[in-house]
Amino acid sequence: MHSGTDFYQQAAQAIRSARRLTAFTGAGISVESGIPPFRGSGGLWNRYDPTFIEIDYFYRNPKKSWELIREIFYDFFGRAEPNAAHRALALMESRGLIEVVITQNIDNLHQEAGNTTVYEFHGSSQFLVCTACGNRIHFTAAGLEVLPPACGECGGLLKPDFVFFGEQIPEPANSRSFLEAQLADVFLLIGTSGEVMPACGIPFLAKENGAAIIEVNTEPSSYTGRITDIFLQGRATEVMARLVEALGIG
Repeated sequence: MHSGTDFYQQAAQAIRSARRLTAFTGAGISVESGIPPFRGSGGLWNRYDPTFIEIDYFYRNPKKSWELIREIFYDFFGRAEPNAAHRALALMESRGLIEVVITQNIDNLHQEAGNTTVYEFHGSSQFLVCTACGNRIHFTAAGLEVLPPACGECGGLLKPDFVFFGEQIPEPANSRSFLEAQLADVFLLIGTSGEVMPACGIPFLAKENGAAIIEVNTEPSSYTGRITDIFLQGRATEVMARLVEALGIG
C-alpha cells in the first residue's frame, strides 16, 4: 500500500490509464455538506435511537416514525448541497474518467453535482413509495405537513424510498453494483469505513477481480490494510481537489 503526498501522481496515473473506473462513496463524502455519518463519533445513532427506521416499527408506528424521518432527512438533510468532492467526481465523469458512482448515501448529492450514472445502493430520500400500490413520487409532491403522508392514488401509507433496517437492498442497484465490482479495473473509495453489510463487500469483490483500489479517508478503514493500493488521507474535499489538480482537469 502506498500513501502520502508523493502518491497523488500515482493515483492520477492509475485513473488516467483505467479501462473502467468506478467510484464507491460513503457517508464521509457528505460530511462536509453538513450531513453527519450514522455511525462513529458525531454519528446520528449517538443522538437518535435508530428504531424509528426499523421496518416493523415503521408499520406499527408510522406517525412517530415519520416525525423523526421528516426532522432528520427532510428538514435537516434537505438543506445540504454538493461539496467540492461531489463536484470533483462530476468533473471526472464529464472528462470521461468515471463510468459509474456507487453510493451508500441517500442524499442525492452526486446527481445534484452532475453525475449521471449513480447506483444508489441504499435507495434515495428524494422519493416516496406507496406501501400499498407501489406508486412512487418525489417527496415534494407528497407534502409532509400532515403525517404520515398518504398516497394520492390509493390513500395508502407512503414510505421514503430508502432502505430501512429489515429491508432488502433494492434492485437493480444491488445487482448492478456487484456487477460493477467485476467489470471495473480501478475502484476509487471515498469516505467509507467498510463496516456496513452488504455494501462493504463490493470493494473486496473488485479487488478479487483484479481492480486497483484508491482510498480517500480521514482515517484508516477496514479496507486500508487489506485491499487498498494507494491511500490518500484527508478530508474528501481537500484530497479530491488535489487529485483533480494531479489529473490536470481542474
